[in-house]
Amino acid sequence: MTQESKINLAANEIDQSMFEPLAQEDKNAEYIAVEVKTFAKDSWDRFRKNKLALAGFIFIATLVALVVLVPILSPYTYDGMEMENRNALPSLKHIFGTDRFGRDIFVRIMYGGRISLAIGFASAGINLIIGVVYGSIAGYYGGTLDAVMMRAVDIIYSVPSMLYVILILMVFGNNVWSMLLAISLTSWVSMARQVRAQVMSLKEQEFALAAMVIGASKSRIMFKHLVINAIGPIIVCLTSMVPGAIFTESFLSFVGIGLSAPSSSWGTLANETRQIYSTYPIQVIWPVCAICLTILSLNFIGDGVGEAFQPKRKDN
Repeated sequence: MTQESKINLAANEIDQSMFEPLAQEDKNAEYIAVEVKTFAKDSWDRFRKNKLALAGFIFIATLVALVVLVPILSPYTYDGMEMENRNALPSLKHIFGTDRFGRDIFVRIMYGGRISLAIGFASAGINLIIGVVYGSIAGYYGGTLDAVMMRAVDIIYSVPSMLYVILILMVFGNNVWSMLLAISLTSWVSMARQVRAQVMSLKEQEFALAAMVIGASKSRIMFKHLVINAIGPIIVCLTSMVPGAIFTESFLSFVGIGLSAPSSSWGTLANETRQIYSTYPIQVIWPVCAICLTILSLNFIGDGVGEAFQPKRKDN
């Protein structure tokens, strides 16, 4: 045996004496279990910790269920009259009482919630589509195109939105579709600005440059990479649009230039009680409470979503 072989054999014997195989039962003794969370699950866990946001979510979910089911399951209709039972106080038969024509107020509140919530969520959805497309194009291409597109946004933003709404309602009539068009005409501007700012800050990041290098199309980079990574601020902006649309519709209907009969939104119901509020003030409470509680709950949800999708915002 050569001198080198003797040295290797001695080294192996030393290694075996110093290091022993770990027993199978001891291999996971220091294993720390970490739950793997997706972005959606992690955001939901943070959202649930906000008690006001969770309470607002439960209220809105319950309200949506009621506005869908109550007009269907109730024995009363929103326009059914009982002339012998006009202006009745709340009772087991009529939870919120009846109005001056004997119509059940609870059913009318739930039916009006359909229209108010539909306008709020539908207008927010329209604003989301227009704002994301417009803002992502302006932010990604930049240069002259961005300057022209944002000057158009500045022109739209410089004119009071209420003026657009009133003019459209005067031209197309006081109906749900014209109200939806009027609210959606200018509300997308804030979404477009938010998306443009996010896209401009993200398009120089490594992942966007890598997608461009491997040959991804510009539309894929914009919507598959940049917009997806800006989903947090987009959703936060979206949640603030819903209560704004509901308030606009309710205010216009209350002052008499919004929806008209046979449509009965919360603003329309509040407008109908103006003539009898001094005699039967309780009838004013129901539509006003519906509007206030809904907007308050949506604002709580917006704050909770902001903290869930943008945890750094809470620290600031």
